[in-house]
Amino acid sequence: MRLFQSFRKDPDAAAARELYRSAVTQARDPAFFADCGVPDTLDGRFETIALHVFLVLRRLGSDSGERARPQRLAQSLFDTMFLDMDENLREIGVGDLSVGKKVKDMAKALYGRIAAYEDGLAGDDAYLMEIVRRNLYGTVTDGDVAVDAPVLQAVAAYIRRAEASLRDQPMTELLAGRVHFAAPPAAEAV
Repeated sequence: MRLFQSFRKDPDAAAARELYRSAVTQARDPAFFADCGVPDTLDGRFETIALHVFLVLRRLGSDSGERARPQRLAQSLFDTMFLDMDENLREIGVGDLSVGKKVKDMAKALYGRIAAYEDGLAGDDAYLMEIVRRNLYGTVTDGDVAVDAPVLQAVAAYIRRAEASLRDQPMTELLAGRVHFAAPPAAEAV
């Protein structure tokens, strides 16, 4: 009987796919690109997805109750993200031989973003704004839209609102694959 246990469906896979879908939908909100000047490039899109996946992972890691299920779901969410990244790289024509290295580099980048955003949320607003500038806007060049203090402040405030909104959501909702993010920064706030 044990032989066939490995063929069971992962109970967290469906929830992880839904959480990831919600994170990607939020990350693709035009406000981040049009209003806040996040580069509408592969790097910029990765950064917005990484930010939102971080927020969900943070919430899954914050539950003080039963820890095993949220941890499994967090791992499944991470795996789902990088399966998607692998597929997307292949779709845009990245060669099979370099996909693995690129995905590994992206995973390292996500770990770095997680550490940076954790530090940023633990710090004051000025520090979080610097974390946002270095990560979300790390590929902005002189020819791109200027990233000024009001934009950084609006995005940092959004991150704090989104984190608080997620913290207030019952873990049972996340375990069921349901997550709701705060409204993205509005044009008039930037």
